[in-house]
Amino acid sequence: MNVIKHTIFGIIFLYSIFTNAQISKNTFEINNGNFLLNHQPMQIHSGELHYSRVPHQYWKHRLMMMKAMGLNTVTTYVFWNYHEEKPGKWNWSGEKSLKNFIKTAQEVGLFVIIRPGPYVCAEWEFGGYPWWLQNKKDLVIRTDNPAFLSECNLYIQQLAQQIKPLEIQNGGPVIMVQVENEFGSYVAQRPDISLEKHRIYSHKIKKMIVDAGIKSALFTSDGSTLFKGGSVDGVLPTANGEDNIEQLKKVVNQFHNNLGPYMVAEYYPGWLDHWAEPFPRVSTESVVEQTKKYLENNISFNYYMIHGGTNFAFWSGANYDKNHDIQPDLTSYDYDAPISEAGWVTPKYTALKALFQSKSNAKLPETPNPLPIISFEKVQFSKSLPVFDYVKSLKPVVNNSPLSFEALNQGFGYVLYRTKFTNPTKGILQIKGLRDYANIYVNGKWVGELNRYYKKYELDIDIPAQAQLDILVENMGRINYGAEIVNNLKGIISPVTINNKNIEGSWEMYKMPFDTMPKIKENIGQFQPHQPILKQADFNLSEVGDTFLDMREFGKGIVFVNGKNIGRYWSKVGPQLTLFVPGVWLKKGRNTIQVFEQINDKDVTGVSGIKSHIVDQLVK
Repeated sequence: MNVIKHTIFGIIFLYSIFTNAQISKNTFEINNGNFLLNHQPMQIHSGELHYSRVPHQYWKHRLMMMKAMGLNTVTTYVFWNYHEEKPGKWNWSGEKSLKNFIKTAQEVGLFVIIRPGPYVCAEWEFGGYPWWLQNKKDLVIRTDNPAFLSECNLYIQQLAQQIKPLEIQNGGPVIMVQVENEFGSYVAQRPDISLEKHRIYSHKIKKMIVDAGIKSALFTSDGSTLFKGGSVDGVLPTANGEDNIEQLKKVVNQFHNNLGPYMVAEYYPGWLDHWAEPFPRVSTESVVEQTKKYLENNISFNYYMIHGGTNFAFWSGANYDKNHDIQPDLTSYDYDAPISEAGWVTPKYTALKALFQSKSNAKLPETPNPLPIISFEKVQFSKSLPVFDYVKSLKPVVNNSPLSFEALNQGFGYVLYRTKFTNPTKGILQIKGLRDYANIYVNGKWVGELNRYYKKYELDIDIPAQAQLDILVENMGRINYGAEIVNNLKGIISPVTINNKNIEGSWEMYKMPFDTMPKIKENIGQFQPHQPILKQADFNLSEVGDTFLDMREFGKGIVFVNGKNIGRYWSKVGPQLTLFVPGVWLKKGRNTIQVFEQINDKDVTGVSGIKSHIVDQLVK
């Protein structure tokens, strides 16, 4: 018996050695102007998919769609603030399991490129930074600042634990890791900081990655005219959005020892969109034609995005321009991508698959079937809770002046600012430091709206004696791109004035982060226009599947489905008028929809689920 045991043990031992040898022989490197997989030239055909924007139950389906289209690699950002939920509290499990996402990609047959930042942009809240960094004394983000770099190092050490076991030399699919992100554009936008200081910072980020034990090939990602500020010594530069192949080769050669390989780390088959702005479209024909040029000229590329997914909860970020102090991003991150937000084949997908098939000697896999989709008739709201009743259950923070969300130790959601007047006051109410959207009430009656998007920071107001002023403020997402990223406090960040005089007296601040929706116990009462309200509908489903909540009758707010925050709506402006609900978040039997409606100028009695997604209809 012992002989048999030893023999079996010996066989297992030899098999494990053989298996490990087979695994460890895999290599990926940048050498002699090429990407080399196991010492053979490789052209990377990648698509970007962010695991944080897709329910984990759908990862495999979306990755299989990518493989079936003809891609060999998936690229993902890692969002620091998605994983460090509170200072020092890290979550890499469940929906947030980067390891499981990487393993799923390997199971499907895809290599993986990791883009960890620490800054990522991505139309994501604060470009991936945790909001509470702004509360740390002497910390300045995205520069050679000791306090900031210390936080970055903690993040990179955490990241390394997740990806090192899955790098290609360890048997995993991870082949490349990016250093910072589009830093060249930030250098151009911040001429107040010297180029030398900028480059000291970016090179320290590289050193942190290497010192953390990450051995994957490193690269940077910038516009082709921005390599001087964004490139890092010893790291492959790649060009975002570059369709001119000769220009691509010229700039890469200039900053990479007169050698390739040549890669477009972000090629855009679609584009991002903001509330109150037209939904942009990129033609199928142009995407196919440019892809064909890359394929025929040995240019590696990554579609940004191949599948956008959804900015669930409060994760959507914001931009800004000269016309708008903030441009909040939609909840939908459909991006006009080849795979739609709900994981559907689009004409763009079909055309690209045909192109990849024409260049392949082997038949591509069959495209996975779409996931089930359902609709349901309008379900009636049966419970409601006016916000002014809800705040009675909250304990306010009291201060002589309004405090920002950050000073209140609140990252997201809403704050109700309240103060009381002894004497009558009339004139121009002004909140220059509004971040970002507010409804104004006097003695509970709505008197107007202020809105950072439209640069509307003042209104006429008439406050009687012994009156109460309420200002309900929404954080619509922190800026994720450009020089203004360093100015990202939320709430009210300046004095509130009437006729240019500060409002004196104490302020009560009621925190409503809505990380979970409050319990709503009361029955629907008589409709009260312009009163912010929480509503709830309970209903039964005999089957589950993906659906889209039809928000066209509503004004502005957020929606929870079975406890999951599925995102913001702003149906008063569009262009997104429906909200994607993954079927895996629904249940056979009883389900609950909860809506926080801020504007409430119409008596909406219920909500329905439909089979079509409306993301491109401006209302005004």
